[in-house]
Amino acid sequence: MQVKSRHHLRSDAVSEIREALADRLGVDLDGDSFELVELTDSPFDLVLVDGDPDVLYYESDDAEREPFVTVSGANAHPPERGVVTVDAGAVSFVSDGADVMRPGITEADDSIAEGDLVAIAEETHGKVLGIGRALVDGSEMVGDSGKVVKSLHHVGDDLFEFSV
Repeated sequence: MQVKSRHHLRSDAVSEIREALADRLGVDLDGDSFELVELTDSPFDLVLVDGDPDVLYYESDDAEREPFVTVSGANAHPPERGVVTVDAGAVSFVSDGADVMRPGITEADDSIAEGDLVAIAEETHGKVLGIGRALVDGSEMVGDSGKVVKSLHHVGDDLFEFSV
């Protein structure tokens, strides 16, 4: 991933990010410096918070551009809502970027709606392993079969390893 452009965000843009993450995830994003980093050949734009890649914007044809935490950002600022929890058997698959299947899910936030971005966490320590898009509502995620979260970003991918 190459940096196409990088610039500091204005205070109104920072406020929008903070409000969106607080409303959607219950995350209080504290920081002094917010920089937007546009990347080439990537569906993501990053926001560096005090130099750390904590927020992303995911570009999608069928969804509005919205700020969301990265895997690193979710572990630094744990979300209270919008979380899908997977069992130990799903950890290696999610960490490798696999989509999340119903049998691996132990819990899902009922406020998740189909199409929402979600944080995928493991149940033992609560660490976030990936970010994905919900394919069904949160209340329908626990079950016996079927894909319910499309993986977009995970531990160890280019975005996770990104540094400026």
